[in-house]
Amino acid sequence: MKKRIAILGSTGSIGTQALEVIEEQKDRFNVEVLSANSNSDLLIKQSILHRPNSVVIVDENKYDEVFKELNPLNIKVYSGSKSLEQIVCSDNIDVVLTALVGYSGLMPTISAIKSGKKIALANKETLVVAGGLINSLCKSSLSEIIPVDSEHSAIYQCLVGEETNPTEKIILTASGGPFRGRSRDELVNITKEQALKHPNWSMGAKITIDSATLMNKGLEFIEAKWLFDLTPEQIDVVVHPQSIIHSAVQFQDGSIKAQLGFPDMKLPIQYALGFPERLKNNFKRFDFLQHPNLTFEKPDTETFKNLALAYKAMKKGGNAPCVLNAANEIAVEAFLNNKIGFLNMFDLIGNCLEKTNFVKNPSLVDLVESNNEARQIAKSML
Repeated sequence: MKKRIAILGSTGSIGTQALEVIEEQKDRFNVEVLSANSNSDLLIKQSILHRPNSVVIVDENKYDEVFKELNPLNIKVYSGSKSLEQIVCSDNIDVVLTALVGYSGLMPTISAIKSGKKIALANKETLVVAGGLINSLCKSSLSEIIPVDSEHSAIYQCLVGEETNPTEKIILTASGGPFRGRSRDELVNITKEQALKHPNWSMGAKITIDSATLMNKGLEFIEAKWLFDLTPEQIDVVVHPQSIIHSAVQFQDGSIKAQLGFPDMKLPIQYALGFPERLKNNFKRFDFLQHPNLTFEKPDTETFKNLALAYKAMKKGGNAPCVLNAANEIAVEAFLNNKIGFLNMFDLIGNCLEKTNFVKNPSLVDLVESNNEARQIAKSML
């Protein structure tokens, strides 16, 4: 039987690539649900092509437009964030790909986990904000998370078949972003246009800015701790400008396993959707002889302070990672809207971490309140 897929965030970078994977693997997958925040035009086009059973447009002002186009095709149309949380519980869904951006992915993912769905997780913020809670829910519901981030997918792939062999540490690789090697003085006048030009990956605006500030690696650091049950001391970050080695695992005997390939998100997307099978495809193959020089560097946490702030938040624990994420989302949005400079993002996030109330053992309610409080504080500091 074909796997029935729900894609939350189908109009974003991961969502559109996931639909390309599904189109290339028609005999394996069927699109059951598509969702978008406000991009109604693309959601309609995707739905006409892939004919899902249902769609959700979160922006309720766009409901009539989407309904008018899709109802004649017998595609059910819903709107609002609550509809998104409800639809992932449907019995006709096998895999939920959470490709939403930021904090918005938390509640729908929790709902899908409670329903026992298999989760293809491309929304790292879910684990950053509520990693302990998510892991507890997965245990009680028997839900399974397969990571889609290229780094975490690489680690996951390296660990398959190694269940009885303890991990000594993992090595998260980072491209270093477009400003690798630059000093703090050279970053003062960086524009959003410059920051949005990633050297290796094609991604959405938010994650591209996160990559430029190294916050993306900081969030992945926290995500890895929860995904693979590690201490912060068991996670290394290494800058690898070529983005060929996506990450690696070192075992207690000193052996290291790594996953390599071209920087193409369609591979980890396909792996997560098809797991445990590796599905045949026509993706570009890597040739070692064409890439003889792979280099590695230590990340510059003095210049790119977001990575250091993520380390600090993870070690502090409690609601600190939730606060970090909330402040970062406000900072990135402000930078993209030309309200603050590149370096101001680091200061805004650091100050917000200090000023938001700390909760050592937060409940979901505490995390929601912490998220709201941190956003208010960050906005007031703008």
